[in-house]
Amino acid sequence: MRTILIGPPGAGKGTQAQYIVSTHGIPHISSGDMLREAVRNGTELGKKADAAMKRGDLVPDDVVIGMVIERIQRPDCARGFLLDGFPRTRAQAEALDVALAAAGVALDAVVLFEVPDSLIVERVTGRRSDPETGAIYHLKFNPPPAEVAGRLVHRNDDFETAVTARLDKYHRETSPIVPFYEAKGLLKRVDGVGSPDEVTARLLAVLGAPRSAG
Repeated sequence: MRTILIGPPGAGKGTQAQYIVSTHGIPHISSGDMLREAVRNGTELGKKADAAMKRGDLVPDDVVIGMVIERIQRPDCARGFLLDGFPRTRAQAEALDVALAAAGVALDAVVLFEVPDSLIVERVTGRRSDPETGAIYHLKFNPPPAEVAGRLVHRNDDFETAVTARLDKYHRETSPIVPFYEAKGLLKRVDGVGSPDEVTARLLAVLGAPRSAG
């Protein structure tokens, strides 16, 4: 299964990605992790990315796409992959489509998690992290035990102003890739409202149950 996950920040992509990876036996390819690995390993593309970041520039799309193509051609992607965090713009989606075609790789699905902005804000602003254990709690959906509540931290990224800015950027830059993949017949819409198990059930309904390795 060759799949891309898209959706606003706080839509639950990370939780559902873990489920897909564990049940389908495919790697989760995060654009950020991939970028850091390439820089750390000193690959040719990693050096170009590192130079751009040191200049304070965005990593060029062709460099990121090159990394994606290199990554999905590794043996662990033989049964498929789950790409998360890229593409983020219509131009990136179009360029990635050309590169995948040149590499002889066809996507099976692009999954869009749909969650209203108001719920996204509630989900994200209610998060609190435990600096000692790294655990993440939510004041409403996953309240912390009383003994750790006093040491929890409200991260800057989880304040409403930051969340709203990220949502604005998502709607402005990322939403335009939805009609692109819809026109190609790849888009699968999943209602991201509800418990993780409820969302997983809807995800299964659009992706189908994993095929056995045999």
